[in-house]
Amino acid sequence: MGYRDDLTAGRVAFAHLIRVWHGRNGWSHRVLPGLAEALDLGRVHNSQLSMLRNGKLASPGPEVFLALGRINCLLAEQAIGGTLSPELRQLLVAHPELLAALEASALPVQAPGEPVLGPGELLEVFVGLRQPPAAFDLRIADAEAAALSAALADLFCAGRPWRLCREPVLAAYPVTKRQRRDRFGEVMAGQRDYSAAELDAELPDLSLTLAALGGAGEGELETDQVLELLRQRARELQERGWAAAPQSDLGAAIRAQLAGAAVACPPRDA
Repeated sequence: MGYRDDLTAGRVAFAHLIRVWHGRNGWSHRVLPGLAEALDLGRVHNSQLSMLRNGKLASPGPEVFLALGRINCLLAEQAIGGTLSPELRQLLVAHPELLAALEASALPVQAPGEPVLGPGELLEVFVGLRQPPAAFDLRIADAEAAALSAALADLFCAGRPWRLCREPVLAAYPVTKRQRRDRFGEVMAGQRDYSAAELDAELPDLSLTLAALGGAGEGELETDQVLELLRQRARELQERGWAAAPQSDLGAAIRAQLAGAAVACPPRDA
């Protein structure tokens, strides 16, 4: 693989990293730029962050990685275990929205037991020289999106028909936007599949849905755990032969059912 392929793969990985970082913390797109400005850690504009999230910013300046890396290090040092240090609270006392956002969640980009990613490490991810931490690398291949969509419907309905589960599942799905709710219902009913990008964007809300349905035990699963659960369910479905049955097999199965029905219910006398 040449350097152009490395750059493309790195840009995609970095886009996922930024999206997952936001998703796991529940931040709006204004939090990171606001922290960079309020704490004088560098410069990253809302538009730049949006383009990074979508993998469309090909050549960000060094100040972007400086800002994001320094914010990440700050969180690792002064928001340990979700508790903000007095120093960080004091720095943000004039910025109540940012303080409230970090009080709610302030997880850094960091693998358990490994050093936090600073400006240099984030740059290495962006240019394809470093893999992001596994929990922040949820890239879904286009080829697996259909199988994961089927696994999602099977998981949320516990293998039952959608018509029997529709009301409780839709009630648990936290999204209010009609277009997304309609799309979710179509996927659950087997009328369409999520694309890889759509499924990636849905993972945080699918985690909340699973928790609301009581399927996550004491608390909700992280998005990386939900993805792994879907992949495991997809493998189980494939082993049971859910996919790729040729149409002739379907016709044969229908004919077998009709033959069985004819035996069970012999024709009435003329």
